[in-house]
Amino acid sequence: MSETTSETTSETTSAVSGYGFAGLSPEETYRLDRRHVFHSWSAQAALDPMVITKAEGSYIWDGQGNRLLDFTSQLVYTNLGHQHPRLVAAIQAQAAELCTLAPPYANAARSQAARLIASHTPGELDKVFFTNGGADANEHAIRMARLHTGRQKVLATYRSYHGGTQLAVNVTGDPRRWPNDQGAAGVKHFFGPYLYRSPFGATTTEEEGQRALEYLEQVISFEGPDTIAAIILESIPGTAGVMVPPPGYLAGVRELCDRHGIVFIADEVMAGFGRAGRWFAIEHATDRADGSVVPDLLTFAKGVNSGYVPLGGVAISPQIAATFDERVYPGGLTYSGHPLACAAAIATITTMEDDRIVEHAAALGEEVFRVGLTELAERHEWIGEARGTGVFWVLELVADPDTREPLTEHAGGNALAAIVAACKRRGLLPMVNANRLHLVPPLTTTAAEVRAAIGILDEALTEVAGS
Repeated sequence: MSETTSETTSETTSAVSGYGFAGLSPEETYRLDRRHVFHSWSAQAALDPMVITKAEGSYIWDGQGNRLLDFTSQLVYTNLGHQHPRLVAAIQAQAAELCTLAPPYANAARSQAARLIASHTPGELDKVFFTNGGADANEHAIRMARLHTGRQKVLATYRSYHGGTQLAVNVTGDPRRWPNDQGAAGVKHFFGPYLYRSPFGATTTEEEGQRALEYLEQVISFEGPDTIAAIILESIPGTAGVMVPPPGYLAGVRELCDRHGIVFIADEVMAGFGRAGRWFAIEHATDRADGSVVPDLLTFAKGVNSGYVPLGGVAISPQIAATFDERVYPGGLTYSGHPLACAAAIATITTMEDDRIVEHAAALGEEVFRVGLTELAERHEWIGEARGTGVFWVLELVADPDTREPLTEHAGGNALAAIVAACKRRGLLPMVNANRLHLVPPLTTTAAEVRAAIGILDEALTEVAGS
């Protein structure tokens, strides 16, 4: 070994054992971020990003050494928590054997990951097309639907998020679409059920579901059923506010799609793989309605491998898969089914099976979240509604419980920011969107940790409301 190589190796080893693999202090990490990193969904000059130096289980550590309960799961994807030993070991083992391979070649990691995913998808969604994430999964699902039907239009709800790429963001229903609204040809939006702010004047869950279906039927009629390729719905809308659909609603959408030859796409990117207390959130519809509700295409990402390596995909029905038996599917990605990502998926799914993670998530939802957040809402009039299922919850904050005016509009965002700051001082990192606090920790979070987080929220709300 040369002297230069020895010195370089020594410096690298020192860096790894000091401030992490990149060898940077928190201060230098922040400085370089602000100089060189262009952040998503942000005005760059206004940013003050938190430096994270370490993560383990349900916790992260910031640049000042503070430990925080991560109730964001980052962007709702670390379903098995941070640095899970089985996932880390699986990636290391796969890297030692086969780091990367182009999509045309079969490899054991991709084959096994596809089998495991198909073993949990509803119905006969047994074919899996792998992507790099959720946005391109939705892009390809829509492409498949259009090619399968020979139609162009796609219907999606206003309160939805389907990704940040050109087609996915134009299918998206929330305001992030507006600055990107150049590729919306053939995309039509409609209102989905949302009882707390009902667009249909409903006063009960049953009314909301029925009226939402009657409205959708009218939209289909006026748009022209023979022009519509697909309806894409988040099985439970996530970013838009964790609105669990009323009983019978998704079954009704399935029936409308069957009646008119429309492809039903279930977006399970955020809600899937245990987040909603089922392997896939659409299984809640099966529980609450007669018969099973099986989409034609189901998209996934995030929780499929806890986000350890980027991975997404589309689970495909036999009828749509058969369209491409003799006809070339005109799409693909360089890293489709990447071995490291698939190894992480295998480890994630087998761990979830072995440790009964989905059952744990369901129990946390019913026995801890629902009870604790209901009691919290009774104590704080700023909480207009607490809703969710599994480990997928939101507090909708309002300035006035009677008018339901969002808290952000009332206080210019200051009250919400103050609540978040109060939570962080006490060791909790919640996720914020609009006037909502999203409570979405890893599925492996303990009941004691959830109760501790609810206690922190109680204290933070009391502090800020009192001030």
